[in-house]
Amino acid sequence: MTWALIIALGGLVFAGIAFVLKAPRSGWEAVGAALMLGMAGYALQGSPGQPGAPKQATGQIKGNGTALVAARQQLREGKDQGANSWLVIGDAMARNGQYGDAAGVLLGAVEKSPSDPEGWLALGNALVGHAEGNLSPASLYAYQQAANADPAHPGPPFFLGLALAQAGRLDEARVLWAELLTRSPKDAPWRDDLVQRLARLDEFIAANGAR
Repeated sequence: MTWALIIALGGLVFAGIAFVLKAPRSGWEAVGAALMLGMAGYALQGSPGQPGAPKQATGQIKGNGTALVAARQQLREGKDQGANSWLVIGDAMARNGQYGDAAGVLLGAVEKSPSDPEGWLALGNALVGHAEGNLSPASLYAYQQAANADPAHPGPPFFLGLALAQAGRLDEARVLWAELLTRSPKDAPWRDDLVQRLARLDEFIAANGAR
């Protein structure tokens, strides 16, 4: 009975993505694969017969997926996100901490619009999230592609700096953020947040003697 409900729920989710969110037909296979991967993971690790107990989800990284998506959207500085349905779906998954699934879907976003920095940024963030805050060659490549697509976009240095800081590479993070602050407009809506983050980073570096 439990598996029947899970399969039915998977079908409903697929129908919602394909028909309500209007994902491109060419990407239905990727969406189905992501859902099948999730059900396979449940088959390997799920224990529906055991009593529930309050516990923090171990599949979610340190950090907040909703906050990451909101920060990336703020850094767009009013630019239209466009009609990339893959990006919309990937953001929804990232908000729920489903970073691995989000990364799989966001590959569709960058394939559809390879010159759009938003898709590459979202993919880089999802890959870092899936690796529990660790940088990988794939995430570095995604951030570099975002920077190549729009060298003036504040997102690549901001999120790469954030990932470097999480990885303990504080000096490298500070260089990126300081350079970004130097070239950022005085009236940028995200400037105050960057100033505060840079100040906290300086305090942490000084307190731990990392410089």
